[in-house]
Amino acid sequence: MYPSLLTGSRAQKQQQEDPCQTKSRVVGDIEYCDRYWECVNGRPELFDCPNGLVFAGKHRGVTEGCDYPWRANYCDGKRQANPPIPAEHCDWLYGIFGHETSCTRYWTCWNGTATEQLCIGGLLYNERARSCDWPENVEGCQKHPLCNDDANGNVPLGKSCNRYWQCQGGYPRLQRCPAMLVFDRRSLRCVVPPTEDCDVPTTPPSLDGDLPEGRNEQEPEEENLPPGVPPLPAGALPIPLRARPRN
Repeated sequence: MYPSLLTGSRAQKQQQEDPCQTKSRVVGDIEYCDRYWECVNGRPELFDCPNGLVFAGKHRGVTEGCDYPWRANYCDGKRQANPPIPAEHCDWLYGIFGHETSCTRYWTCWNGTATEQLCIGGLLYNERARSCDWPENVEGCQKHPLCNDDANGNVPLGKSCNRYWQCQGGYPRLQRCPAMLVFDRRSLRCVVPPTEDCDVPTTPPSLDGDLPEGRNEQEPEEENLPPGVPPLPAGALPIPLRARPRN
């Protein structure tokens, strides 16, 4: 019997909606936010979301109508039926989790497989926001390694001739030299070219052709994500997969 036919006082308070009586043919469970009912062959059947996800609605979420629980108030007044199933670097089989040793890295977990990600543009991983964020918003990781030598100095950006990092109280900010100037790696400021590393620009830097702030030519596009994984948080970059030693 379908559990919408509850008995006693509980049935008088709430009653499970029958998915076969709805247009979407799918409804969330009345008590557990990680379960949902679907109409299959004219009969309601109960399903669990993948471990770590909760029901968001038909054609919503990251997979199978399920989403990360922190993206919305999916569990208001409800609880999760299933306990976490941990895996290496993953508190649940699905989710986004902080790195054990690094403030600039974190893990995206998909069906128990962890993929290491990197925050770019001077950002650090914020576990509360579950995204890359400015260092001053991340407790315990306020000072960035780029600014260890001088908390208020400038730092070269790879081989770039017109972009550089400007440390402000230990927080790096990506900066660009004014038109027709280049960044000098010795004086650590923008100067009139040529320098030992950079020639005179033939034309001012083109804004239309520039890469987004925080990304340079050597940085790969988003890859390594398993099929169906949503895009990474803003300011994030996948780290190429590498073989792990077997214990």
